[in-house]
Amino acid sequence: MNWRLASLITLVAIPGPVAISWLALPLLVDASKSQVPLQTLQIATAIQSILLVALASAIGALLSTKVGLRAPALSAIASRSEVLPALRQQVLPGVIGGLFGALVIVGFFRFAPSELATLQNQNSLPLTVRVLYGGITEEVLLRWGLMTFMVWAGWRVLQRGTGEPSATVVWLAIGISALIFGISHVPSVVAAMGVVPASIVAYVTLGNAIFGIAAGYIFWRYGLEAAMAAHVLAHVLAFTVRG
Repeated sequence: MNWRLASLITLVAIPGPVAISWLALPLLVDASKSQVPLQTLQIATAIQSILLVALASAIGALLSTKVGLRAPALSAIASRSEVLPALRQQVLPGVIGGLFGALVIVGFFRFAPSELATLQNQNSLPLTVRVLYGGITEEVLLRWGLMTFMVWAGWRVLQRGTGEPSATVVWLAIGISALIFGISHVPSVVAAMGVVPASIVAYVTLGNAIFGIAAGYIFWRYGLEAAMAAHVLAHVLAFTVRG
């Protein structure tokens, strides 16, 4: 396994857990009702997230080359090679993906059920959290770690590890990882609302999964950094439009 690459991706993604623990958690948790001190909860959340990031980074570094998935720019840095050629290829897909993602995010808020819209306005996360955790850490967890593993598993099971992973295998991995990406946004809604109607669970899941599919495709075709760029730009543009 490329330990240098795994370590580098872990370092790139660590600011996300720190940001969400110290900047977002106080907005999402009512400290007066919690039996655990907020600072303890923040430390535990950050440690748990960092461990998951390290695991996802290692999985991606171990399996990505087996199934043709890449992190071109970060790999170039890890191997002390030329970085700019790798970055140039990712700019355009990152920009296009970011524009699409911004439309998805703005539309998600625009057409959200009234209960969800009220909650989102009350618990708006700082842009720093959206960029560092949403844009970077989530891509490491969901695309570099989970999607890579699922492509590898599908390739081993359905193709017995021969040839390149078929488009069917990759699309299955993109779809399932996008669905998990969507579901991962539900617990914060449940924590804030308590009882959540099935319609809102479906809306949150599918609304986030749409961008997850786009990010998965970009990762597959262009690389992890392009998916990160698209995710970061989507949050920045959406924040500019609606706050």
